[in-house]
Amino acid sequence: MAKLYFHFATMNAGKTTMLLQASYNYRERGMHTLLMVAGHYRREDDTAFISSRIGLESEAEMFRSGDDLFARVAEHHAHRALHCLFVDEAQFLEERQVWQLARVADRLDVPVMTYGLRTDFQGKLFAGSQTLLAIADELREVRTICRCGRKANMVVRLGPDGHIAQEGEQVAIGKDAYVSLCRRHWEEEMGRVKPEDMVGFVRG
Repeated sequence: MAKLYFHFATMNAGKTTMLLQASYNYRERGMHTLLMVAGHYRREDDTAFISSRIGLESEAEMFRSGDDLFARVAEHHAHRALHCLFVDEAQFLEERQVWQLARVADRLDVPVMTYGLRTDFQGKLFAGSQTLLAIADELREVRTICRCGRKANMVVRLGPDGHIAQEGEQVAIGKDAYVSLCRRHWEEEMGRVKPEDMVGFVRG
């Protein structure tokens, strides 16, 4: 039986690299995969690519708010049998789109591998991630480390001036950068507790 998987992590943990490698493994064995990525900050006429920090890249289809992902995947599957569906930036999925992906696994018998962030820079769940955490068959955490060596499970947003943002839109595309931290250092950087070391960023 096909399953719905959610691979989650903070920024720069290697999620996209894992996705591209897994898709390559399928294709190397003569199997057909479909890759999808969020189109929220891409133009309609853009060719979508899923790219990793280490240089791996693959063309993908974009999904946007309101898209019926089950219908799109079913059309692909009817034309050419799919062996696996890969979805990057899964935190941007709508709740109903996560359920549509579950139906891909349940009714088309196509495994669905989703990859994304669990929480935003304020420590709040993304809508897509919340639903995936609730209904996915298997949850897999992709781990990375904080500057102190502990597991990083939070992220802070740095503006172009290097200041930490404590407020703002959940998604900011542009010159902002994100840094993964453990919970202890995230609280310190967000000003929730007094810092106990001298290593840190400048708070805005």
